[in-house]
Order: sequence, then structure tokens, then C-alpha cells
Amino acid sequence: MDGMEDDLEVSRDLIDFIASCPSMFHTTRTIAGRLEAAGFEQLPEGEEWHLEPGGTYYATRNGSSVIALRVGDAIDVPHFQMTAAHGDSPTFKLKDAPALEGPEGTLRLNVEAYGGMIDHTWFDRPLSVAGRVMVRDGSTVRSRLLAPDRDLVLIPSLAIHMDHDVNKGFAPNRQVDLCPLFSAGELKAADVDRLIAGELGVEPHDVLGRDLFLVNRQPGCVWGAASEFVSSPKLDDLQCAYASLVAFLTSRNESAITVYCCFDNEEVGSNTKQGALSTFLHDVLLRSSLALGMTEEGYLRALSRSFLVSCDNAHAVHPNHPERADDANRCRLNGGLVVKEAANQLYTTDAFSRSVFRAVCDDAGVPLQHFANRSDMQGGSTLGNLSNTQVSVHAVDVGLPQLAMHSSYETTGSHDTALGIRALRAFLSTNVAIEGAESATLG
Repeated sequence: MDGMEDDLEVSRDLIDFIASCPSMFHTTRTIAGRLEAAGFEQLPEGEEWHLEPGGTYYATRNGSSVIALRVGDAIDVPHFQMTAAHGDSPTFKLKDAPALEGPEGTLRLNVEAYGGMIDHTWFDRPLSVAGRVMVRDGSTVRSRLLAPDRDLVLIPSLAIHMDHDVNKGFAPNRQVDLCPLFSAGELKAADVDRLIAGELGVEPHDVLGRDLFLVNRQPGCVWGAASEFVSSPKLDDLQCAYASLVAFLTSRNESAITVYCCFDNEEVGSNTKQGALSTFLHDVLLRSSLALGMTEEGYLRALSRSFLVSCDNAHAVHPNHPERADDANRCRLNGGLVVKEAANQLYTTDAFSRSVFRAVCDDAGVPLQHFANRSDMQGGSTLGNLSNTQVSVHAVDVGLPQLAMHSSYETTGSHDTALGIRALRAFLSTNVAIEGAESATLG
């Protein structure tokens, strides 16, 4: 099989991975399933932890964030080499009272925005819902995952005959225009919970709470006359979550503790108990260190020698709007992993972290691109600088290039996922011995 076919096989596996992740709760379950298939042991947060050299472990929080560790069995100088991505994507969340009745007997769902999506991309496409539901089972309240294998709602556009200026500009009102149509008159408000209960095999009165989100179930695909493109929902950031997971599972570094993170809630600021701003990473690293026989002093010394690669997708040059990209610091589809930098420190990259990561990729023969925003445009933020408020380590921000970020259906290059895996595998497999911010030796 030649390189092109190898890359397409990786892209198809990415598409399958995304299809198994309709919500952040399903993403954590999917990742945990792959970890367990590779022999990783779960570490429940409420139990005592026992780790040993050569062991492989993972922990989850809220059922929507996951951190995994592989402990080297020949560690002379303890340190962590980590990747971090996020498993959530912009969408719409059902409110607690989810039904809006009328007009004319119709039934709509009452939703609010989760993150900053491109609203118009959600119109006129069949959608479903997915997430978790809290169900009463006698004296116990249990979490159940829900993802009906069918389309249930649609957000209809207003006909052009009723809005003649729609093509001159449309700014939808999220309270008015973005309510999904659930029924034309056959169903009533109580049927929302009846549907949820029926899917789970429980009674409607046993449904106590829900975190449910709209889902675009349109399958991802490889497309183009030369098979250059991949389009799918949720490429931001499941493409990086997937690439870093594959790199983590296929790498070996006996001189370090390698760590894989996939956080929830990046799209809404990460300021939750399971987000990158939470204590989750700090808690996992500290507890793991203590379980391996380190003192707290030893843990802090290990952090000073540690390195994080924050993985969140990057903006490729748009073919119709190249003027929106910086003249020199721009990236393209199928050019490989992108190093992102910003003077305002919304990205963690600095000269030291860029140079270390570039040296690793140069040694592995893996291409890198670079990205910075136009100086007159405010860019987005990501999770690297947020996690660093809890666990301060050297860090570089990277991403895979894509178009239409925060659309309900995004596009990347068919070679980029495989190139990202190669770069991240090289980092995780290379022992990076750091001395302050003055030097790093690659072994």
C-alpha cells in the first residue's frame, strides 16, 4: 500500500472515530474503549491509585474528559511529555424545559448556543440529539448515554419570498430562528421525554435530567477528484483528539511518563470541573507521581522538566479569501501539523517550545507549518495556556489545518491526519531532557 492509500485509510478511521463521538460523553467512552483495548487500566478518582513502572492507566472526570498515562520502565529523571486536545464542538444544547408548542400545532425544541458556531450552517439539514441522561433506578440516579440512530429535528429556513433581502445578509436570532422543528402536529410537549425514555427503555417519570445537544449526523467523507479532502462534523477538535490518541497508543518512551489528555468544555472557556482550567490534569499528575513513590517536591521538579503539546485545529488559507490570512505566517491543507504563535499569549508557543518541537520533527523528517493571525484581527484561544494555569510546563500550540472552523460540517486535507500522527508520535517517542529554559537534549 503506497503512502497515499495509507493516508486515506487513516482518514477513513478518523471518520469512523468521529461517527462514534456524537457528544463529548460519547467521545470519552470511545477513547476509553480504545485505551482498554490496548490494555490500559482505569483509575477511578474516588479510589486509591496504585501505579508501577511500565504500567498504562487512564482516568475520567464527569464522563466527558479523559487523561491517560504510560509510565516508562527506565525513568532516570522523572518528567511528563503530554498532548492535550478537546472533545467538545460548537452546537446547540436543549434547555431544561425542552419543548415549545405552536404555532398551528407545531412542536419545536427550545435550545441555546453551546460555543461559537456558524449559525447558518445548521439550517435545512436533518439533525438528531445526543448526550447523557440522568435516570432514576430505584434509590439510585444513573447516567445513561443517548444517541438515537435516526434524524429527529430540522431547523427550517424562512423562504426567500418572505425575506427578499436574505442574500444581502442574514443574522439569525437564536431565540427565534434557530428552534428545531420536532413535530408538525402529531406530538405534544410530553413526547420529548417519552422519546428519550423510550430510547433508554425507562419510564418518562424516571428521566430526571439531561445534557443533550443537537448533532449533525451527516457522515464524513473523503472527496475530490484527487481524493485531497476530508469533510465531517466536529473536525475541530476531534481530528486532533484522534491524531494525538493514535500517536499516544503507537509510541514508546521508556524514559518518561507520556500523557494523553482530552478535555471537555474548551468551546465555552474551559472553566468547569472537567475543563482545561480545572484541577483535573494537576490531580492526575500529582496522584500518579505520589503513587509511583515521588514526593510532592519530586513532582514539582518533574513538572519543571516537562513539555505539553496543545493540539487544537488551525485555519488554513481560504481559497476565496486569502486576504484574511497573514501574508507570511499562513498554512495550507495537506501541509501537515501547524505551530501556532501569538504575541498576546493566547497560544503557549515561544521560541524555546517552538525550537524543541521543531527539532523533534526535523529529526523524524516530519513537515511542520506555522501560523499567526493578521495583526489587525483577533484570533481564537485554545486550551494550552489555560491548562498551564494549573500545571505550568513548557508548551507549544499546534493544530491541523482546516477550512470552515465551527461550521456544522468542516473540511481538512486527506493527508493531514496522518502527518499529524507522525509528528506527535515523534514527540512522544523522543526523550526530551529539559534544563530550565536554556537547553533541551533529545534522546
